[in-house]
Amino acid sequence: MMRDAGIGLLIAWMVHDAEEVAVGPRWIRARLPELRERFPQAPAGVWRWMESVDEREFAMAVAVMGALVAGAAADGQRTGGRSATYQAALTGFGLHGLVHLGQAAALRRYTPGSVTSALVVIPYTVWARAQLRRRGILRPTRPRDVTRGLALAVAGVAGAHLLAHRLTARPGAARTAGDHARIS
Repeated sequence: MMRDAGIGLLIAWMVHDAEEVAVGPRWIRARLPELRERFPQAPAGVWRWMESVDEREFAMAVAVMGALVAGAAADGQRTGGRSATYQAALTGFGLHGLVHLGQAAALRRYTPGSVTSALVVIPYTVWARAQLRRRGILRPTRPRDVTRGLALAVAGVAGAHLLAHRLTARPGAARTAGDHARIS
């Protein structure tokens, strides 16, 4: 049933990112002091980003990532799941879900995205990869492919947030964590 390969990926991504948009920025702001204390070795840039992101910017970054996922999903739909782009996005999506579960395990609590990772992201990825394997069209995934995929995912997320920051910046105003708190 892989003729709907792309649609499945896009729907699963939309469900997952709806959870992230609904709770992400507020959750981050509320837990920032605890996270800083617990992970003092994190780079200063991470903390600056976490302090600065607001709901509007976060939603824009999700929309930018959505465009990338939609492109991969369309390619998967067009090729019946054979597309290398679709399969790489599918694998990256599953790894992304594992990262969310790892975050929740490390903090021993709910983190944004962890519920839909357990209920949607990972089950969909496992199912879709099994369907591709059963049809004999699953491309082999080598460790270097995973490394490249993770690097591209990190670059995609960082690029999406950078673009979102630029698109949502208020002209002539320096944005600080305090500005974001007042906006929200």
